[in-house]
Amino acid sequence: MTLALGLTLGAIVGLLIVSAFFSGSETALTAASRARMHALEEDGSARAGLVNRLLDSRERLIGALLLGNNLVNIAASALTTSLFLSVFGEAGVAYATLVMTALVVVFAEVLPKTYAILNADKMALAVAPALKVLVALLAPVTAALQFLVRHTLRLFGTDIDDETDVLSAHEEIRGAIELHHKEGGVVKGDRDMLGGVLDLRDLDVSDIMVHRTKMEAIDADLPPEEIIDQALQSSHTRLPLWKGEREEIVGILHARVLFKALRDVDGDSSKIDVMALATPPWFVPDTTTLKAQLAAFLKRKAHFAIVVDEYGEVMGLLTLEDIIEEIVGDITDETDVAATDAQPQADGSLIVEGLVPIRDVNRLMDWDLPDEEATTVAGLVIHEAQAIPNPGQTFNFHGFRFEVLRRHRNRITRLRVVPPDEDADEAEAKDAKPPANSAS
Repeated sequence: MTLALGLTLGAIVGLLIVSAFFSGSETALTAASRARMHALEEDGSARAGLVNRLLDSRERLIGALLLGNNLVNIAASALTTSLFLSVFGEAGVAYATLVMTALVVVFAEVLPKTYAILNADKMALAVAPALKVLVALLAPVTAALQFLVRHTLRLFGTDIDDETDVLSAHEEIRGAIELHHKEGGVVKGDRDMLGGVLDLRDLDVSDIMVHRTKMEAIDADLPPEEIIDQALQSSHTRLPLWKGEREEIVGILHARVLFKALRDVDGDSSKIDVMALATPPWFVPDTTTLKAQLAAFLKRKAHFAIVVDEYGEVMGLLTLEDIIEEIVGDITDETDVAATDAQPQADGSLIVEGLVPIRDVNRLMDWDLPDEEATTVAGLVIHEAQAIPNPGQTFNFHGFRFEVLRRHRNRITRLRVVPPDEDADEAEAKDAKPPANSAS
């Protein structure tokens, strides 16, 4: 009897150890750094290559681990129940349930998973060979279970195929960057730059272009001396030329080419043919992604494009610098005028021009204003208010307070944005309050 009791206790302990192995292995494999495993594999680590192959068939791996874990837990519970019944009678069922629950939770779940989280890469490399054998042995059973699960889910309208991926690689990278930023491992500037690279595939040129109302352009019909004066006064080196209407762009004038031509004629501007110096404008659709446009800029060795809508109407202009600024932030030099489009205030609010993109505000203030329905701050207010508000009106959207400071005709030109913390005293939302100022 004593020998049988000892064997039973030994079997229970052994099954708990195996259960701990399964639990820890599952956590280690799912928490292991794919980037580090790939780096180790490139350095010649056979075990890292094995980890990568196991993770490539993640569903089979998890299925095998869960199946093995449940089998040993059930076996351990059955043996414990049998043992306690022989010792305590019918009350042994309750005792066995309490004891096994405590043992499984502490020693087969919490303890191994905690260790695995703290040593994910190290443990994943250690258990990979054993898991390879386990996955191979249980492959027929896990395949049958996968078939049953998939077809059961289809009955409830959920279709899962072999290529389904919950998170794209870009989303995984973005999530890792945000996590490291919150933990202090990545500073805000680096986070914004890395996020800017990822955003290039999600943004269109219309999201960051210089709108036509803010374009600097020169009338090509002006006398050459006036064109030269305007080029000198501009802070830009490339300027669109228009004829008839400002939206009729007929060429792009480079200041360096213009001044070289002026030198060649000994300063006699009357001898200069401005249109002969201009290059043909490059028109790009407003729906082009920034990633595609950056590639096009590099391929054409160009720096400047005119953005048009589906009807061919000019919407604005885009430069290579605009795309680079989406990654590195504003680029200024000694000729740039200090930016006044967005001015953070001492109380945490922001005074901002209406045409400033929401993305720029979020980046500057580390806010999270939505930019799905509108590109600019003014556009967001108009979208949410379903009207063009007057100066002095105040709105509460998405936890922020928007106060219209100035309006010109049908455009909101200046606003004050107050974040949730500074607006805590005015929690109740107001659709609008009577205007206090007249439009300017």
